[in-house]
Amino acid sequence: MKQSVMLTIASLLSVLLLTFHLADDIVRGFEKGGLSNLAAVPIAVVWLYAALVLAERRSGYVIMLLGSLFSLVVPVIHMKGKGVGVASSIANSSGGFFFVWTLLALGVIGLFSIILSVRGLWSLPWRRPR
Repeated sequence: MKQSVMLTIASLLSVLLLTFHLADDIVRGFEKGGLSNLAAVPIAVVWLYAALVLAERRSGYVIMLLGSLFSLVVPVIHMKGKGVGVASSIANSSGGFFFVWTLLALGVIGLFSIILSVRGLWSLPWRRPR
């Protein structure tokens, strides 16, 4: 399978998992449900635009790299602090499996997307033809 297609699929999965995760954070009370959470909508739209329209372009690779870095940081934040930390009972709660699985899947897909984005950027020509 072509590398850019894999990156597009991974980015789409990341956006889907991040929206599931944000909704789960709001339901569990980690995030306040309010207008501030709607900031995720334009971020997701830019990420989708990069994955679907700007694929194989330098700007698309950069945006997908930044989104991938963000999706890799989300599990780290939850594992260190709010959510799945030592004092948390999230694993024993209803829906805990989905919450933890989403975190792990985000980490795996995020790291995979970082590798593909860097490879895509590296394979582009260094200079633009005139």
